[in-house]
Amino acid sequence: QVQLVESGGGLVQAGGSLRLSCAASGIIFSSTTMGWYRQAPGKQREWVSVISSDGRTNYVDSVKGRFTISRDNAKNTVYLQMNTLKPEDTAVYYCKIESAEVGNYWGQGTQVTVSS
Repeated sequence: QVQLVESGGGLVQAGGSLRLSCAASGIIFSSTTMGWYRQAPGKQREWVSVISSDGRTNYVDSVKGRFTISRDNAKNTVYLQMNTLKPEDTAVYYCKIESAEVGNYWGQGTQVTVSS
C-alpha cells in the first residue's frame, strides 16, 4: 500500500524558514521521482519542485533561490527546505509521486502559513 505522509508545516513570520518532510512507504523510493505542490486558498494547486531518482532538481520560478528540495533514500523521505518565506507562500503543501509507473499518489498535505 502506497502512503505519503507530510509533516513540518506551521506558522512562521515573513523571512523565516520551515522544512517540510514527506515520508513514503509502499514504493521503491530510491528509483522514484518525487514532487512538491501547493494550493493557496481560492487558487489552483501548483507545482513547486521536483527531484529525480538521481538527484536532479527543478523549481517554479517564484521559489528559486529560496526553496531547496532534497531526498534521503535511506529514510524514504523527501524534504523541502523553505527559506526567506513570504506571505504569498501561504498554502497547503503536498508531496506527490511523479511516476506514471507507480501511479498518482498524493500526501494529505501540510499547512504553511506565513504572516506579514
